[in-house]
Order: sequence, then C-alpha cells, then structure tokens
Amino acid sequence: MTSEILTRIEGHAGFISLNRPSALNALTLPMVHAMTQALLAWRDDDAVKCVIIDHAEGRGFCAGGDIAFLRDSAINDHGESGRKFFHDEYQLNHILFTYPKPVVAFMDGITMGGGVGISQPARFRVATENTKFAMPETGIGLFPDVGGGWYLSRLEGRVGQFLALTGSRIAGPGCLALGLATHYVPSSALAEAKMRIASEDVERLDGILGTVSETPPASKIVDMLFQINRHFASNAFEDILASLEGDESEWAMKELATLRTKSPQTCKVALRQLAESARLTDFAENMAMEYRIASRVIVRHDFAEGVRAVIIDKDNVPKWDPATPEGVTEDLIDDIFAALPAQEEWKPL
Repeated sequence: MTSEILTRIEGHAGFISLNRPSALNALTLPMVHAMTQALLAWRDDDAVKCVIIDHAEGRGFCAGGDIAFLRDSAINDHGESGRKFFHDEYQLNHILFTYPKPVVAFMDGITMGGGVGISQPARFRVATENTKFAMPETGIGLFPDVGGGWYLSRLEGRVGQFLALTGSRIAGPGCLALGLATHYVPSSALAEAKMRIASEDVERLDGILGTVSETPPASKIVDMLFQINRHFASNAFEDILASLEGDESEWAMKELATLRTKSPQTCKVALRQLAESARLTDFAENMAMEYRIASRVIVRHDFAEGVRAVIIDKDNVPKWDPATPEGVTEDLIDDIFAALPAQEEWKPL
C-alpha cells in the first residue's frame, strides 16, 4: 500500500508531501499522525533547518479532512472516533502554528478546510495559478475549524466573515491580496523554489521565494471589498441577509441566494466563532474553543445531513434543522460553545 504521507530530507529541508490524490489529498487520521510524528522528529534535529509541505500528485493540495469517516462516526459511535480525529488534527495545527523552524506550504491546487489548517500556520504560504482556497463548511453543517476562526477573523474588514459564511473560492491572486498567501509563484517555478530552499541559506527564504515570484493578475475579490464590508458588517446572520435583500445588484442577489442554501446553524456558529476568536491572544485557546464546537456539531443533525447531500447522495438539497436563521436560538449557540468537562477539554500536544 502506498503511503498517504511521504516524508524525506533533502539538503537541510524536511519534506512532507500529501499523497492521497484520489481524495484530493484530504486528511485521514493516519495522515495527521504521520505529519505530527515527522514534525516532532525534525523539531530537535539540527540537520533540518526548515520544513516544506506540499502534495505529491493530483490537483489538490489538501481538500479537507475525511468527511465521510466523520459522518460515519456521528451515526455509528456517537461521534467518539470523530472527536478523536478533530482532537489530533487540532494538535497538528497547533504544532505548525508554534513550530520553531520556518515552514513553507505550497498551496498549489485545491486548499480547503483541513488544507487551510496545515497551510495558514506556515510562515511562508505560496499560492499559484492553480490555487483554489475556501472554507466551505457552511455547506455541510460543520464550521470553519482547524484554526479558521483565528485566521479569518484577522483578515481585512469583514472578508473573513464573508468567506466563512459563503464558502467562496479564492484564487491565487486573491490569496496574495488578502494575506492568505505570502507569495505568488507560477507552478512551473515550484521545483526550482523547493530545490533552492533545501540548499541555500535558510535566512534567505523570503528572498528565494521573492526571486521566483510573479505579479499575479488582478483579483476579483479586491474589487468586492466595499460591498463585503457593507453587507457583512453585522455579527447577526439575520442582519446580513436583510442587508443583501435590500440591494438589487447582481452580486448581492447571488450572495443572498448562496447563503440561503447554507446551514443556518453553521452560519450563526461561524459568526460567533470569528467574534470570539478575534478577542483571543493565544492560538491554543482558539483551538480549545473550536474543539468544543466540533465535539458538539459533529453529532447534530446538520452535519450528517450536509455530508449526505453533498458527498453521499450528491443531490445538493440538504434539509437543515433548524431550517431558518430565526430557529437557531442564542441558547442553542451557547450550548455549542459551552466549556466541556475538564477531562474532555482540548490541550496542545
């Protein structure tokens, strides 16, 4: 059986290559554990000066986590194995966020959900013409986790809230413009970039990436920031819908139609999550909060139903419960965010 995570050391760089192309390199629990073990082994290895995360094959850098597995857990073991997945994945996210050596993530392809979680903590995040970045969790009744609350809440204006709610896909130029990527490099130059990173002075990493970077084409999302900041200004989902309803522009009608297909529960969770994350000063606190959310939403109706509609049956007509924003009460959201028993709380590795 081919390993789904390939690790090697070239020069002074440790390489972690995702190798599950049939699933767009979506993360399984063994993949999470293999990445964690490699990072821990290299952390104190003086021969490894930096870490490169990329993908070996296919068109996806990493399209998320093993969603079908998580749904099976919700249905068959009351979410126990799913909570284990989230717990260990979030420890991997935290290791990357606090890693003492430079990490370079090459987001050359689909970068969604779990892929955001392993690329955004990297000091250097390289987008290409193939990059498609998104946090599409509102469409499957989950929420923008793996540190999404931290990253999205710190973007300019209200674009993080827009991305969390709509699941919009951002191409490479937009990733650079918003700060989701630090460099824009054509895919044809990636092999050279990796070779130079592995062989040249690690202190020159930024310069190496700069020399192979290109000025990207204009980004559509930059042109929409005024509308985004205006219509997504509120932390109340109902206010955002009402604002879009009052705008007859083609863009507003399109985004309103998109939001009407999303899980109202997830949308309200995401808005609370980003508001809470913005106030935190410790990434570990953010991950503890996200684990509380994950441990509860995985066993709620909308997650199993959302995955059924999008992944299993592919009819794309999920029946959300509650079905309306008004049906998602503050008490329900409070319950989802409440502290867990002390022995169940998430902690860094």
